[in-house]
This record gives sequence, C-alpha cells and structure tokens, in this order.
Amino acid sequence: MALVYAHRGLHVTERENTIDAFTSAVALGVDGVELDVRRTADGHLVVHHDAVIDGVAISEAAYVDLPDYVPTFADAMAACRGINVNVEIKNIRHETEPSYDDSGDFARHVLEDLYRFELATTSLISCFDLATCALIRKLDPSIGVGWLLEWSVELSGAMDRAKDLGFTGIHPYFQRVDEGAIERARELDLEMNVWTVNAPEDIESMHALGVNAIITDDPATALESR
Repeated sequence: MALVYAHRGLHVTERENTIDAFTSAVALGVDGVELDVRRTADGHLVVHHDAVIDGVAISEAAYVDLPDYVPTFADAMAACRGINVNVEIKNIRHETEPSYDDSGDFARHVLEDLYRFELATTSLISCFDLATCALIRKLDPSIGVGWLLEWSVELSGAMDRAKDLGFTGIHPYFQRVDEGAIERARELDLEMNVWTVNAPEDIESMHALGVNAIITDDPATALESR
C-alpha cells in the first residue's frame, strides 16, 4: 500500500508550503508531506518552492524581508511533527536558479537542523542535484535519501546509479514508471516514490503498480483510492 504525501502541504484550500497547508495535511491524515527548503542570504532555512519572490531571489534576501507567509524550516517541521516529511533541498544547477551551493554547507545545515529537531528518523531528503544527494548519504548513511529525477531522465540507468551511491530511493515523474521499473527497483532494494500524481485514474494506477509513495496535490483522493 503506497504512502500518500501531500505535495507542498494541503494547498487545495491553503497557500502551498505554508504552516496552514502543513497543519491541514496532518489533519487530513496523510502519511507525509513534501516541502521545499531554501536558504536566505543571511543563513536562514525557509520553506518555499520558487527561487524568487516578488522579483527578489531568496538566496539574496534577508529573512526579515521575506513575506510573512514564508515559514522557517523549523516552524514547518514543527507543524508536520508526527508524520513523515520529504525534505526537498532546492540546490540545483539551472538557469532559473540564482544560486548553487557547491560547498555542501546548505545540505549540512539542513541535516544538522533535522538532528536538532530530533526528526531525522521520520525525514527523507531528496534533491534533483546528484551531488547534493551523494553528500547527504556520505554525511549520514542512516537517513533516507531519494534522488529526484527530471521527467526526461532514463530510469533504468538512474536506478543503477542510485544503488551504487547508496541511496534509499528514486523519485521519478510518475509517467516514467511501469511494471518493469517497479520490478527493477525491488531487485535493487530502492523505494519508488513518484511525483506529482493528481488525476484519479493515475493515482489508482500507481497504487496498482505498487509504488512506495505517491506525492500528490490531491491527497484526499489518494487516501480514498487506496
């Protein structure tokens, strides 16, 4: 039975990646929440998907200058206490991203905070950046690490790479997953956590395939369909 993760919280009725979205997801009864972590110019970890807010990059802004609805990582994790959290570290080499941390400080900061919150055992760290995933695995071989894959990535080779690097899971776009992929993931002892599955028929299909977790914008339907 697949776990159901509310993508950026329950944002059908609340603003995504906010405390209200996370507390509403917990109240709904989801197994977990997926959220996005970024770091401000003055070293605060905050939760927000986009790199830029109102024309200003989060990585170039002070925390006090961000809108009130942007929660700190600490407050977001507190709101999700009692369920699993898929922490996506937003550290990506891409033209839409104003910054990329190749020193490892950002990833270390996230991991240190999870220790401080005493939530490392209920957290799963994911990232599109392979180097960031590999660093987390090196820093803590016990924590769950899932490599997020762009939709165009060839899945079989990515699974082999994830296994070689000691990751616990792979996070592909759901349309890339079929019975063969599920079988290969099981052979490699990798969790298959798929994103972002919203249509009822697609949710049912992923349940039927036997994925480990469904990351969805419609967690209510995903819970009902299982």
